[in-house]
Amino acid sequence: MIDLSGKTLLVTGGTGSFGTAFVRRVLEHHDVHSIRVFSRDELKQSELQNQLRDPRMRWLLGDVRDAERLKVATRGVDLIVHAAALKQVPACEYNPFEAVRTNVLGAQNVISAAIENEVPLTVALSTDKAVNPANLYGATKLCAEKIVAQAGVYAPGGTTRFASVRYGNVVGSRGSVVPIFLAQAESGRLTITDERMTRFWITLQAAVDFVLSSLEHAQGGEVFVPKIPSMRIVDLAKALAPEAEIEIVGIRPGEKLHEVLLTEDEARQSYDLGDRYVIMPSRANGDLATTPHGTPLADGFRYASDSNDRWLTVEELLEITKTVHPARRSSDLAAAPLVED
Repeated sequence: MIDLSGKTLLVTGGTGSFGTAFVRRVLEHHDVHSIRVFSRDELKQSELQNQLRDPRMRWLLGDVRDAERLKVATRGVDLIVHAAALKQVPACEYNPFEAVRTNVLGAQNVISAAIENEVPLTVALSTDKAVNPANLYGATKLCAEKIVAQAGVYAPGGTTRFASVRYGNVVGSRGSVVPIFLAQAESGRLTITDERMTRFWITLQAAVDFVLSSLEHAQGGEVFVPKIPSMRIVDLAKALAPEAEIEIVGIRPGEKLHEVLLTEDEARQSYDLGDRYVIMPSRANGDLATTPHGTPLADGFRYASDSNDRWLTVEELLEITKTVHPARRSSDLAAAPLVED
């Protein structure tokens, strides 16, 4: 794994589920010079600051929509982990301009700041919702992926690199279906949109480790995809509340039956690296930017949640979700669960 000793890191969205876990992991295992948390919520920053109390931490209020603030925040930084995003699917559908400003223009602002301040490496978080997007959230994350993949073209000398990581739903993250199911279980009735539904599944710690391990592979423009298990929403419901009644409420707008992490078209420029796939960037002339050490994927290869070769059992799902707490807001319980990252 990459050595971060003496490095200065900036984490956008650093008070979110991933950002908090990432910061804790780095502080525990790496002798970094400092970590700058960049986020817009002063309360969350204050709460996290009280929890960590580490002299290596820096707390920067700001929004990725603010290009000038990002330029200040990224001065002297060695690594940017871009995790800030609007990710609630219904909220993005209802507020499309806001989703674009944060997820698309925000990504552009991060890249521009990294180029101006010659930050050696920037890694952006993406999602399976970006593949063949069926909702605005996915569409904005697809745009962000494309922006990141092409960013190196604008960095003179090739010393500033950019890459993305794309993975599936994170167990227990904010907006996840698990806390909702746990809360609904108390009433003896769980709502499921469609009993055929499948999803990729990854723990928060595994997501953090995947991002950290991808740093050493990044040469510029890649999208890294982990090999992770699938699960059936019905199995998840049965694991969390085996005696509860299940009500099928129908798929909501922007929701898919199954998710895809790598398409047949992307497979033509992708490689198997053992524990992950890498989608290489293509340039205007159609040539791959670089060739990694890996096995080219077969023509027509598709990595989807319904055709995955590894599935979580009810027992595994129950074990994974033991540390997740129920949702508290009544608004969470009223909605049919839309599984997100």
